[in-house]
Amino acid sequence: MRRLILPLALTLGACMPGTSGDVATRAAMPDLSTMPSINTFAVPRPHAPSRANSDIARDFLDLSMKLESGRNLPILTRFETPITVQITGAPPPTLQSDLSRLLHRLRTEAGIDIRQVNGPANITIQAVSRAEIRRELPQAACFVVPNISQLSEYRTAKRSRATAWSALETRTRAAVFLPNDTSPQEVRDCLHEELAQALGPLNDLYRLPDSVFNDDNVHTVLTGFDMLILRAYYAPELHSGMSRSAVSARLPGILARLNPAGRTIAPRPASDTPRAWIRAIQTALGPGAAAQQRRSAAEKALSIAESVGWTDHRRAFSHYAIGRIIQSSDPARAQNHFAAADAYYRRNPATELHRAHAVAQLAAYAISQARGNDALALLGPQIAVADRYENAALLAQLMMMRAEALELSSRASEARQVRMDSLGWARYGYGADWAVRAKLREISRLNPLKGRNG
Repeated sequence: MRRLILPLALTLGACMPGTSGDVATRAAMPDLSTMPSINTFAVPRPHAPSRANSDIARDFLDLSMKLESGRNLPILTRFETPITVQITGAPPPTLQSDLSRLLHRLRTEAGIDIRQVNGPANITIQAVSRAEIRRELPQAACFVVPNISQLSEYRTAKRSRATAWSALETRTRAAVFLPNDTSPQEVRDCLHEELAQALGPLNDLYRLPDSVFNDDNVHTVLTGFDMLILRAYYAPELHSGMSRSAVSARLPGILARLNPAGRTIAPRPASDTPRAWIRAIQTALGPGAAAQQRRSAAEKALSIAESVGWTDHRRAFSHYAIGRIIQSSDPARAQNHFAAADAYYRRNPATELHRAHAVAQLAAYAISQARGNDALALLGPQIAVADRYENAALLAQLMMMRAEALELSSRASEARQVRMDSLGWARYGYGADWAVRAKLREISRLNPLKGRNG
């Protein structure tokens, strides 16, 4: 289930000048009546996993033999026949192309025998409204359920063992429920995570820096690590009904065959994530909590991270959470936390996407202080990172910020071109034209020159 935890690329409004600059901002916006068509990503460029096979084996077991609640699963379950997929409901225009691209990756990168059909299928992807999804699971953006094919079935079966993953002996049918009234990127992100869970692992692990199987929602498409996990999940040495110990016994040979490079990497096992830290992060960044509750929860998460002795992405994420929460009330202190997050993220190449989000906050602050050249130096490398990881929302945001920084550096003609180039990505990342306009205004208002002219 993809939770409604706040994604990292969110509003930068706390860095804005006090005045709105409404007239100047509208004047600086491009003519949206000639907005370009939606941009989409071309050939995927996932990184191969860069951890020891022994560490990946532990990750595989914790992903595959546990639920998100922490409950152990008695046996491994998967589909034991070629897998078919269908789309039902009211799908948005981009869903079909994103599904075709994902199925191709699953066949070529994960070696799974999977194809789309027009009739009844093993996995049904039903596109419904966000309101319908939240009526069933208020904290979910999308979710997957076994043994049903449509949302109406779930309403009557959700309290029965039929929809309990822990009661399965093998997988034959599942339904993925996606929103059809949000941005193309959010639909695609849900598609990747929920289809992957329909096929394989049911758990999420905050300790993983390079996976969609992580509730921090940093990665938006299946990574090289994820494809390796799915390829191992459908290795001929495994089958439904195997116990954890039986799976564990076969994993070293499977991973040696599928990931020979992992045999030569020294093990560096990450510690487990305490449930108290997870609860604190979910309170800080999830829905429903008041401002002071969010701040207290974020500070508790950082305190836990410090006491455990983390220096990895979870320590960085704790700093980032505090920065996001206090940036309206204490922007200078927030920048200290964003800088701390950046310092921890930069230690590990596997967290370069995480770092791009932190750097975006630092660059936004530089723009709000009229330090255009500093912002350009920060933003330059991150645009390519957002592109590689297929995060159109982040890519558009970084490009819009670059346009403002260029204007501050007296490079107005370049700024106009970069801003116009950002729009195709913004249409994919943010969806409706009004959302693109809102993001343009938000980023434009970072620029103190425009604010003062308002």
